[in-house]
Amino acid sequence: MAKAVAAKPNLVQISTAYGGQKEGSAVLPRNKYTAIRDDKPPKKEDAQRPEFKVCRFTTDAIITEGSDIGTIHKVCANPECPIHHARKERPTADAAFKAEQEKRRREEAIAQATGLRVLKATSDAVPVRLMKRDLLFVTERLAAVLDERRMAIIFRLHGIGKASVGAEDAPAKLLASFLRKADESTLGRVLVAIIILQAAHSSNESAKALREAAEFYKVDVAAITAKVKEEFAAKERTQTVRKVVGKAKPSQPHAAKKAKAA
Repeated sequence: MAKAVAAKPNLVQISTAYGGQKEGSAVLPRNKYTAIRDDKPPKKEDAQRPEFKVCRFTTDAIITEGSDIGTIHKVCANPECPIHHARKERPTADAAFKAEQEKRRREEAIAQATGLRVLKATSDAVPVRLMKRDLLFVTERLAAVLDERRMAIIFRLHGIGKASVGAEDAPAKLLASFLRKADESTLGRVLVAIIILQAAHSSNESAKALREAAEFYKVDVAAITAKVKEEFAAKERTQTVRKVVGKAKPSQPHAAKKAKAA
């Protein structure tokens, strides 16, 4: 063993025992390296396991402590190797990250639902002033420059059905058909909603444009926000009850065995 180490000074020295590395020792304990197996994996799926893979950090190592002293093995001792020393996130950190993501999704969903309610209440408050042909003229031309996202919001506000899959201009044609059949009151509401949507070029501007329009038409944003939160809370309670009931119900095979025993 001493001759092998002397002949190859760069030969990695390893131990088959786990634990901390002794101070000043060049010998790596078992938890500091991954031994590369020479045999073929018994199953096809086992070939994906780290011990059956060779990386660019694979090197020869000699056992100087523990069992099989003096034998040479292929190992990977590089802690930065993404194959044999992949970093694993702590379950607690992962749970906290998922909880934060869920909280953000919930807040975004509430904000989106609230914004949609406020926009609808604001557009509903628009009085009939212009003649139908004037409203149609203005609304059609503003609708023609709507992007896909804003057009989808107008569709949701007024319950317009989905366009048939295929032609690129199908949604625009569907909206144009809806506008031509709409009365003056509906055209006025669509017009104000489009103006609010077009005035917002970012998420911050969207909130500002919606707030200004709501104030102008005296829409109670606080009441709408409270209502949306109540609905989300009720939905979450219903889902929780369903999960509890689902867990409480015995599985069908278990129920069958119980009935047979009876």
